[in-house]
Amino acid sequence: MSATASRSILNVSDLCVQRGSVDVLSGVSFDLTEGEFLSVIGPSGCGKSTLLAALTGELVAVSGTIELNARETATPAAGLAWMPQTDSLLPWLNSVENATLGLEIAGVARKDAIEQVMPLIEPFGLAGFEQAWPHQLSGGMRQRVALLRTVALGRPVLLLDEPFGALDALTRSRMQEWLSAMQQQFGWTVLLITHDVREAVVLSDRVLALSPRPAAVAAEVTIDIPRPRASSLIATPRCAEFEIQLLEALKEASGPC
Repeated sequence: MSATASRSILNVSDLCVQRGSVDVLSGVSFDLTEGEFLSVIGPSGCGKSTLLAALTGELVAVSGTIELNARETATPAAGLAWMPQTDSLLPWLNSVENATLGLEIAGVARKDAIEQVMPLIEPFGLAGFEQAWPHQLSGGMRQRVALLRTVALGRPVLLLDEPFGALDALTRSRMQEWLSAMQQQFGWTVLLITHDVREAVVLSDRVLALSPRPAAVAAEVTIDIPRPRASSLIATPRCAEFEIQLLEALKEASGPC
């Protein structure tokens, strides 16, 4: 789906956030359009987690605004479905039960939650594993269950916090390719937080690079590589060019060592 022809869903303007007395975000601004895949990268400790906390409502901004569907909101989490770094599957629930958990917590009856989740079992590659316990699933399949639980909430924006960081290189590559295809198929609007520049290039329509704390947007790079994208993209000169551009932006924002 082309983001350029779509409406803005999430708009963050001049966001300033503190943790205690420490200024962490200083004037962060960006927008996210319908069907777009946007990644946020930055050096360790720059404020990526703080940005997540502001978007999910855990922290209240000192100043700036967060708008969902052109309406300013103090509770942005209502429009976001958040998937944390760990899959957080409950070991006493099977795949379907874990996938419906978010809906049930939101007040949806179990029968209705199952009806919403079941049509997605096959596209998520979980057919035949509906009754499997988390310990019976591979790392990649656990992440698919966790993402299914997130998607099932039906929120306008998927907020993914380094979802593949704990996976081995081969599984991570396969999951990135799968996520890219699924995002295109279903037209999801995604905001990905990642420390992996290569992952950001492979998956994203745009990448925002944050400066060190107090963080602002140091660079915005559009990844104009046609979709669908295969994992073999990482070996191409075009991908390398974007990686170098983003790494140079991060180095310039960080200043001399």
